[in-house]
Amino acid sequence: MKYVVKLYFECDGIVDKPDVIGAIFGQTENLFGEEFDLRELQDKGRLGRISVDMDTKGGKSKGIIEIPSNLDRIETALIASMVESVEKIGPYNAKFELREIQDIRAEKLKKIIDRAKEILTNWSKEKTLDIKEVLNEISNAVKIGEISEYGPERLPAGPDVLTDPNLIIVEGRADIINLLRYGYRNTVAVEGASGKIPESVVELSKQKRTVIAFLDGDHGGDLILKELLNANTKIDFVARAPVGREVEELTGKEITKALSNMMPLTQYLKRQQETQTTEALLRQAPAEENAQMATTTVTTIVQPKEVQIQIPASAIEEIKKLPGTLEGIMFDENWNPIEKIQVRDIIPKLEAAEENKVAYIIFDGVITQRLLELASEKKVKLLVGVRIGGITKSLDNVKILTISDILTSY
Repeated sequence: MKYVVKLYFECDGIVDKPDVIGAIFGQTENLFGEEFDLRELQDKGRLGRISVDMDTKGGKSKGIIEIPSNLDRIETALIASMVESVEKIGPYNAKFELREIQDIRAEKLKKIIDRAKEILTNWSKEKTLDIKEVLNEISNAVKIGEISEYGPERLPAGPDVLTDPNLIIVEGRADIINLLRYGYRNTVAVEGASGKIPESVVELSKQKRTVIAFLDGDHGGDLILKELLNANTKIDFVARAPVGREVEELTGKEITKALSNMMPLTQYLKRQQETQTTEALLRQAPAEENAQMATTTVTTIVQPKEVQIQIPASAIEEIKKLPGTLEGIMFDENWNPIEKIQVRDIIPKLEAAEENKVAYIIFDGVITQRLLELASEKKVKLLVGVRIGGITKSLDNVKILTISDILTSY
């Protein structure tokens, strides 16, 4: 958030905090259209949670209201003015008065500058580290994360491979080293498997509560999984590096994302089978049709029924660019882009659109109940957002997914 709007209020009666917040929402609704509806702005992350600090005395209520804002200066000033216009809380007359709009960034910069001055002042007073102490500290850190060996095959492993109730199985020594770098110590490598999974890994997997196969994002990863299953290795989840990448080269964030997107083994195998079926159909089509049918199959698990959506590779490339932009794209029936728009403009644009004109909407925002119902009215087939908000009622004619669902499948 960039700003905090602080207002003082007085009320000629005793009220509770929910009454104050309800009055703000109710008496500002549709003053400046849906674009400045406070609930919509909160759903989109443009306004934060409204906080109320109040007390009652002499039969009256008074206190301070704080509204965090990620809008620009003009829009934030308009929000402050809207809240000042509130005249009643419940049945009682009330008065709201702006005290200040705090620029959080300015406060942060001031703290940074003050801290920099403090660091500079104390710099000369700091004890110069002895080079031997530095070398000893580095040496001890390396020993803590030192790679170990497991089983008669002397397989590369993390130091907690025996003690941790969970296990991560990877392909090689370089994968173990990279995972150790980011704190993953319950690991063992099959060393390429060479057509046969070491028996010690098979037996170890049966002793663990949860076993994750963390594989490279290439054909080699597919082969390792096949060999693990052929050897009757216990596998609960499958995690994959991004397509064309190897576990040994991933950053800490990429490792965390890959593991958070892991799938139960049965679901993963089902997804693979569906993908292979699609690829077989593509191979049977003429070359010209192959170019048009280069798609990915996404199976949504948030709907009452599983529905397969075909998304062209050209659209996937556009979707990859959306996270972090606060933008969205509207597509027609044939996945041709209609318009790229700001997330906050999606609802008004969709309201103005003709029925059946927009078939798919992908955007860097939250799918809300209101957007879902509007999409249903306009015959939109698919909504894809960063996350799904408080959906209280699903609609069969509109499918909803997250961007991560699509990118993970692709």
